[in-house]
Amino acid sequence: MITRTLEKKLRELSGYYPAVVVTGPRQSGKTTLCRMTYPDKPYVSLEAIDIRDFAHNDPRGFLAEYAYGAIIDEIQHVPELLTYLQSDIDARPDPGRFILAGSQHFGLSQSIAQSLAGRCGILVLLPPSLEELSAFPSAPADLFPLLRQGAYPRIYDRGIPASQWLADYTTTYVQRDVRQVINVADLQAFSGFLKLCAGRTAQEINLSKLGSDSGVSHNTARSWLSVMETSYIIHRLPAWHTNIRKQVVKAPKLHFFDSGLVCYLLGIREPEQLRLHPLRGAIFESWVVSEIYKSFVHSGLQPSLFHYREARGPEIDLLIERGEKLELVEIKSGATTNSDFFKNLKRFSGRMKGAGKKRPLRSHVVYGGEDSQQRSDAQVLSWRHIQKLTVGVR
Repeated sequence: MITRTLEKKLRELSGYYPAVVVTGPRQSGKTTLCRMTYPDKPYVSLEAIDIRDFAHNDPRGFLAEYAYGAIIDEIQHVPELLTYLQSDIDARPDPGRFILAGSQHFGLSQSIAQSLAGRCGILVLLPPSLEELSAFPSAPADLFPLLRQGAYPRIYDRGIPASQWLADYTTTYVQRDVRQVINVADLQAFSGFLKLCAGRTAQEINLSKLGSDSGVSHNTARSWLSVMETSYIIHRLPAWHTNIRKQVVKAPKLHFFDSGLVCYLLGIREPEQLRLHPLRGAIFESWVVSEIYKSFVHSGLQPSLFHYREARGPEIDLLIERGEKLELVEIKSGATTNSDFFKNLKRFSGRMKGAGKKRPLRSHVVYGGEDSQQRSDAQVLSWRHIQKLTVGVR
């Protein structure tokens, strides 16, 4: 067990709201976080069929068992319980009574919005960041083993081989979680779609092409992608655009949250395979974007992250908006810096000046090497020092 960054925000929100919801992907550490933060609270999981039936068939009786509050886990199994919880909270609005944890899906998000709006804080827990992962004695010390294994905590906490755990995780996700959200008649087709998406991580989303390659309709591809996003397997990085060029491409990019899952879906089983893989750069880019994303949500903040590309011009892998300030991030998996790393950063800065935009800009390059340095054109950061990009988030 390791200390999670989100613990601070969880304690803060439980001092304001009678209920706090901690959601995120399955196996990201939600239960462990809640139980470590509140060891004296009663704990009940709706995973067990008998407990689930009790909560479903007699919600008032179930809540009466926990009149002084509790950690209620796997809340997504009985989302209608939140309606009864609303009345209970309104009668006793003491801060921090209930901590609710669950893997996100459409039914849960809708129930929270309808029943607990204004009555609860909502937090997202993703797999550990690089900084958090370093607390595990078995955490990889080098980049390619790290990318290949990913960041799901059970791999490190239980010492389970990454390929074995990720295989079981994928099977569970497809056969259980996906079926709970949508009626997928052909699970094999969805599994193929999942692998095709892994091959497109860090690429702009083209639903027509994705659907065609998967043998499904455009609308089905859209629906399946939404399921993957809602369950925190992937996220879409929107395009940043202002009126500086007419040729700006506005399609979002697809990024997987966990590099280990991408590697597993692509058949990468050893770090040396990744070192020579044609998608090495894309996997590294998604990992960097995910690390920045985690720094926001684990501080209880909404990420303000984008990418930028012109049809015949510069492309910026990641833009971070911090108020008026705009951080530009180029992401390169190579271990040696060269002048090409800075080309698009300079061109984008020129575009902004030419359009009369006076927003403060800061340029960064994150690369697969070991040394960080401050250059006149940009701050160059080793992958090991990526937390320096999150300064000011927490």
